[in-house]
Amino acid sequence: MSNHEKINYLEFPASDLGKVRAFYEQVFSWQFTEYGDTYLAFNDGVIDGGFYQADTQSTQQSGGVLVVLYSTNIGETEQKIVAAGGKISTPVFDFPGGRRFHFKDPNGNELAVWTDQP
Repeated sequence: MSNHEKINYLEFPASDLGKVRAFYEQVFSWQFTEYGDTYLAFNDGVIDGGFYQADTQSTQQSGGVLVVLYSTNIGETEQKIVAAGGKISTPVFDFPGGRRFHFKDPNGNELAVWTDQP
C-alpha cells in the first residue's frame, strides 16, 4: 500500500513542551525527539507528529481536528489520563459501534479515546 496522499504527520501547539512530553510518555508511552527549544517530535508506535511552541490550543470548539485514539480498556486509559494531569472534557458516552470520551492534555489540546470493547 502506498503512503501517497495519506495522513503522515500531525502537529499540535504546546506552551510547555516539557509538561506535554511527560504527559504523553506517562499515559501513552510515546517516544520523543527534541529539535531545539521550540519543537518536540513524537512517535506513538503508528504515526509521527510533533508539538510546536505556541500559546494556543487545538479543540473541537475552536475548529481544531479531533484526534481519536483507540483503547482496549477505556476505563484504564481514562484513569491514566487523569492521574497524569489530563482533564476529562466529555465523559464516556455510547455511540453506534462503541464508547468514547474526550480529554484535554496539560496544554489544553482536546483529543478523544474510543473503544469497541464492552
